[in-house]
Parts: sequence; structure tokens; C-alpha cells
Amino acid sequence: MTKNNIKELSIQVNLNGLSFCILNRTSNTIEFLNSISFHHKLNPFDVLNRLKTELSANSVFSDEFDSITVVHQNELSTLVPKALYDENNKADYLKFNTKILKTDYITHDDITVNDSVNVYIPYININNYIYETFGEFTYKHSSTVLVDTLLQKKHQSDSIDVYLHVNSNTIEIAVIDKQQLQLFNTFEYHSKEDFIYYVLFVFEQLSLDVETTVIYLSGVINQDDELYSLLYTYIRHVEFEKMNFTYTFSEKIDTKRLHQYYLILNTF
Repeated sequence: MTKNNIKELSIQVNLNGLSFCILNRTSNTIEFLNSISFHHKLNPFDVLNRLKTELSANSVFSDEFDSITVVHQNELSTLVPKALYDENNKADYLKFNTKILKTDYITHDDITVNDSVNVYIPYININNYIYETFGEFTYKHSSTVLVDTLLQKKHQSDSIDVYLHVNSNTIEIAVIDKQQLQLFNTFEYHSKEDFIYYVLFVFEQLSLDVETTVIYLSGVINQDDELYSLLYTYIRHVEFEKMNFTYTFSEKIDTKRLHQYYLILNTF
């Protein structure tokens, strides 16, 4: 690596797939963007094997990187207001909404934009491998990236907006009112009925109007998908989140569906 060619690597890890992104900071260009979906949900051990295969099979990962970020995407997280957070009670915050083991390593991210702390369980075997392979790196939870990005981008508005990030079997829902986070939750779904139930459940709990509230989409959902049609059946205003990035994209990258890479593109 020379000072004329500073590169940054982001890796998003999910039990259903992996995503990779390389930003050439010198030319301000995304040079590599790719995702791999597994046929079924794997365990962390098998995900690590897939990650090793991908990193060794593609020469782009043999470059030297100025910085590396790993994004852990799972439902093993919870947001806590910073004023109420106590480092000694990390397990207590998590145990209310997820099953944790005594052996689980629990950590947290600070989300300064709204003075909150995101407590979560990372895939520690992935972290160990990345450290052994690349040396020092940064890691964070996907919901940290999502909440921080949405609150940073949200301009003053009188409306309440709903943001829906779709993954292959989970959805992350954020509700923002006047730059304040009203709700953030992750739901696991196994059918289209589950999917729409959780979305409408959030609307009902917060007394949101399906005729006037706008829902913004990102993640693995497209206009010709069954899930999109279902959303549009029940909610009048469905839009894709705007992709306003300050960097350019290599001509090899298909920019038509960047919303699928919304999380990883916002790690830089």
C-alpha cells in the first residue's frame, strides 16, 4: 500500500450470508461490492469457513488495507439510553429479548447521535480470524450502523417516518419522529404473513396511519418482489431509501440495486 492508494475493507457477517465492500479512499471510489447468500441459515463455525474461502479465493482481498471494519448482523442486540447504561449489567439488558449463554462475549457500541448504547453479542470466532489475518480492525453491530445512518440523514420534519431494512429472514424496523428514534426492533420472519404482520404490528403499536405514513425500504427487497407487493397492498406510501453517497462507483459495479448494500455502504 502506498500513500497514493489508501484502501478500506468492510465485511458484513450474517448467518444467512456475507457482504464485502472495498473503498479506495484516494480516488474516493467503491472498487469492489459483492454479497453471497447461503441456501440456509448456517452456524458461526460454518460461516467462518465460508468467509475463509471467499477471502482466499479472490485476489482483491490480498491488497493491503488502511482500515478494516467488520459488521456483525444478528438479532442479539438491544439499545439502552446512555444515561441508564451500566457496564456491569450488559448481560441483564440483553437477556430480556434474546437467549444468552454464560460463555457469550458481550460488548457494546456507543451511538453518539442519540446518546444511546447498543449492547450485543458479536461472532467472536470471526473477530479472532480477522485479527489473525489482517491485524487490528474495527467492529460494530449492524443496527449501530443503521440507527446512526438514519438519524444523521434525517432532516427536520414534522412527519413520522418508518424505515424497513429487509434481510433474508429478518427485518429491522426504525421509526423516527423529528430526528428522535421512537422505536427500533428486529423481527425474524419465516413467511410473507410473518413479514407483513410485524410491519402492521409496529404501525398499530405507535398509532401510525397506513394512509399517510411513508415507509422507506432498504436491503434485499425489490419492486418486483412479493414482499414489496404485500407492503404496497396495506401501506399507501412505500419508497426506497435514497442512496446519496459521496463516493463514486467502479464501472464494474451494478448501481441499480445499491439499496441491497445499504448497511455496508454506510460503514465508511
